[in-house]
Amino acid sequence: MLWDIDLTLVDYSGIGRRWYADALASVVGVPLKHLPSFPGRTERSLAREFLAAHDSPQSDEQVERFFAALTEQAEQDRPALPKLGRALPGSAEILAELAGRDGVVQSLVTGNLPVLADYKLSAFDLHHHIDFEIGGYGSLSEHRHDLVAAAITQASAKHSPFDSVVVVGDTPHDVAAGLHHGTTTIGVATGRFTAEELAESGAHVTLPDLADTPAVARALLS
Repeated sequence: MLWDIDLTLVDYSGIGRRWYADALASVVGVPLKHLPSFPGRTERSLAREFLAAHDSPQSDEQVERFFAALTEQAEQDRPALPKLGRALPGSAEILAELAGRDGVVQSLVTGNLPVLADYKLSAFDLHHHIDFEIGGYGSLSEHRHDLVAAAITQASAKHSPFDSVVVVGDTPHDVAAGLHHGTTTIGVATGRFTAEELAESGAHVTLPDLADTPAVARALLS
């Protein structure tokens, strides 16, 4: 089970804009003048767009400096994260429910950097049932389907090959990445996209949210 984080399990709306603006000021020394679309994007993709839009080199070294600045912002905000965001209804319950099922391993496919993923979930005690070692993270690639491939490869090496892989997210990017690798895709309409839009993007199942634990478990495991 490969979970997206933002607007699937938690909501930190607005924090990304501030972190990126502060990281930009730190690394490039200029104010924010361009804000790209965040939903479904990877951190590497966003960093390159931010740097290009502000006339900065997009080398791997500069991207890594940008990542370090983002991490510093997250570390500064870490004590306040429970007040800066919220766990979405049902997220804790479904993670715990699946953790009790034999043969189910839960990890992440998220645009976040690994440390940001940890901080965002730990703020609401959502990290206990996630195997962070095998996740696909936004530092890896500009393309989300590469994150799914990395997670499947690492999960299979650690836990042996799986009968099925399920990708859960709130954007068409999540759906497309899962479909690219032949996974089952679940669209959750807790973000910027409706259930109808997620279905049109190819999601096998769409859910309004994660609040009804038994119904969500049936949808994820069926």
